Amino acid sequence: MPKLQQIMHRFVERVPSPLEDGVIYVSISFGTVIHKCCCGCGDKVVTPLTPVDWAVTYDGQSISLFPSIGRWDAPCRSHYWIQNNRVLWSDQWSKDQIDALRNRETALRSHYFGVNQEHLPEQAGSVKPEQDLGRRGWLAWIEELFGRWRNRFRTV
Repeated sequence: MPKLQQIMHRFVERVPSPLEDGVIYVSISFGTVIHKCCCGCGDKVVTPLTPVDWAVTYDGQSISLFPSIGRWDAPCRSHYWIQNNRVLWSDQWSKDQIDALRNRETALRSHYFGVNQEHLPEQAGSVKPEQDLGRRGWLAWIEELFGRWRNRFRTV
C-alpha cells in the first residue's frame, strides 16, 4: 500500500479489530486515537490523549491530531502530521533530534506529574524547577484531564 495522503475518521466506543487502512479511530471513552501507520507498513499506531501526549480536534467535518506522529523505533521510521483528515508527510529526523525530543517529553511529563526534575538533563530545560506548580493529586489530575478533553472535542 502506498503512503496515504488522506484519511477518514470514525468516533468509536471500542476500537475494532482488525483496523481498516486509511481510517483513524477516535475513542473518547478510552482517551485514545488508533490507526494503521499511514506509510502502508500495517503497524498499529496508538496515540493516547492526555495533556502531555496527543490532542485531537474535531471541527464538525474532520479531525486533526497534535503533535506529529514520529515512528522513531519502527522499521518504517515514518514521520507525519494528521491535519483536517489529511496526512502531511515530514522529514525523517536524526538520532540527535529524536533524543532531544525524548528528553523534552520526559521533562514535560515530569513537570506535569510533579516528579523531581533535578535528575533531568540540562537540554530538556524548557521546564524550569521554579515553574513547578507542586505535586498534583490524582483526583485533581483527572478533573483537569476531563476538562481539557471536553474543550478539545467541542465542535467549531
